[in-house]
Amino acid sequence: MDIKAAIAAERRELAALLDGLTAGQWDAPTLCAGWRVRDVVAHMSMGFRYSLPKMAAELLRAGGNLHRMTDHCARRDAAAASTRELAGFLREHAHHPWKPPVGGIAAALGHDVVHGLDITVALGLDRRVPEDRVRLLLQKITPGTARFFGAGLRGIQLRADDLDWSFGSGTPLSGAAQDLLLVAYGRKLPPGRLQGERHQHFVAG
Repeated sequence: MDIKAAIAAERRELAALLDGLTAGQWDAPTLCAGWRVRDVVAHMSMGFRYSLPKMAAELLRAGGNLHRMTDHCARRDAAAASTRELAGFLREHAHHPWKPPVGGIAAALGHDVVHGLDITVALGLDRRVPEDRVRLLLQKITPGTARFFGAGLRGIQLRADDLDWSFGSGTPLSGAAQDLLLVAYGRKLPPGRLQGERHQHFVAG
């Protein structure tokens, strides 16, 4: 799989989807607690728009707290840009080589796919991420990444019902592969998407 090509395609596809959202949808909540659609999109494009010195200055301003810095920048940038500009950030930077500090190029794909699902799942849009992208990201899940994202998977086996894939051991938690990817990234999902004895632990309240 050409991961760089997949990243570019994912960004262009998300930009096209965002172009069709209503004003109300842009201001709707996402699976990222406290962030609206516009905040998530602003965050997704931050790595394209901020130089390393600017990123360092923002982090210093936030007292070294990365979460506080990204939250502040996402909200501020979302307020400053139009929805057309926000979608354009993804389209215009489809081939940008940005990568997260850890995880390499696959983590960049994961960043785009998961944040895209944060938007579409919360809005109830039936977007299916191409299977090859989902499979690659599922293969990157480890106990360490699950702990990093606060997924709470101890004693749980994730079991996809649309792909031949499982992870972990214990009480089965089943659902679509892309929904289980969200679970592994610490997200709580809307009701009705997961099945299993302990599924309520992974459902948004």
